[in-house]
Amino acid sequence: MDGLLADPSTRIIVCCGAGGVGKTTTAAALGLRSAEVHGRRTVVLTIDPARRLAQSMGLSELDNTPRQVKGIDVASGGELHAMMLDMKRTFDEVVQQHTTPQRAAEIFANPFYQAMSSTFAGTQEYMAMEKLGQLRATDEWDLIVVDTPPSRSALDFLDAPARLSRFLDGRMLRMLLAPSRAGKSMFSLVTASFGLFSRAVQKILGAQLLTDLSGFVAALDSMFGGFRHRADETYRILQDPQTSFLLVAAPERDAVREAAYFAERLVAERMPLAGLVLNRMHDSAAGSLSAEESEVAADALTAAGDQAITADALRVHAALVRQTEREARVARDFTDAFPAVASVAVTAQPADVHDVDGLRTIGALLAG
Repeated sequence: MDGLLADPSTRIIVCCGAGGVGKTTTAAALGLRSAEVHGRRTVVLTIDPARRLAQSMGLSELDNTPRQVKGIDVASGGELHAMMLDMKRTFDEVVQQHTTPQRAAEIFANPFYQAMSSTFAGTQEYMAMEKLGQLRATDEWDLIVVDTPPSRSALDFLDAPARLSRFLDGRMLRMLLAPSRAGKSMFSLVTASFGLFSRAVQKILGAQLLTDLSGFVAALDSMFGGFRHRADETYRILQDPQTSFLLVAAPERDAVREAAYFAERLVAERMPLAGLVLNRMHDSAAGSLSAEESEVAADALTAAGDQAITADALRVHAALVRQTEREARVARDFTDAFPAVASVAVTAQPADVHDVDGLRTIGALLAG
């Protein structure tokens, strides 16, 4: 891990995995270690709405602009900045950058845009890609660490550009665009050659929503090519050797299964997979009593009616041994399937990480 963080050719690290496995903490710990140990100017981009990153870094809040983290060791010359994706603000910035002020005002006022920029499925993942592209384009950062969205599936992050392109190229959207490109009114859409189609859509969506959607599509028409181009550019950034993907998984079957599925996708898409972080692992007590031996001894003490506390301790030990064995089996499901992928285990901490010292500890564990 230290070799990856220290390598000047590593410009982007993307932390991926199922929800609730510790991606945000891992991303923050990597960013802190990059700045403190390796002297790199680093920014961590989180999409975590729980705002844990801000709290752990001693910041009152995070927003769409990188904020410098104070109180870290800067002896090596590094800096650490952090930001949290504001989905709607990022969408607004894209609109402002690629259209006129008058057209931007029309788009912002459109009810369909207001809904899409805030709640449309996939918008968060796409805007995360947009923000990554913006950060990379400035060439201001030695390293960008991305904490991917807490999606139902980690693959949503990779699928966002293609999904947007399918949306922009969809038959319904092209039909809605045709009248505006031809200079016709919405009335023409409803009554002329699109009559049957539009009446069916009106019945489903309602006339007002259809009008809003048509206006939205017409207003964004000039930007569609830009959306598609930037989506393709960001996808190429993710395939570049300067980008490294880190899979983060807890030692649970579903989380490891999703990590394996994601690894297969990265290999298929020719994206650089750097390794697997097995988070919240428990230490095996090598050379100690086995689970069976502990339970036999506990039962013997209980039967003798003596040493009840020792018997309870033995049973706790047996449960912990079984847990570590189960976690090791689950981890092998991944490592056996991907023997060439490096992995590191991070031991479970006695309490949640909530400050820079905690992140420093996690960073050291990540570095082995």
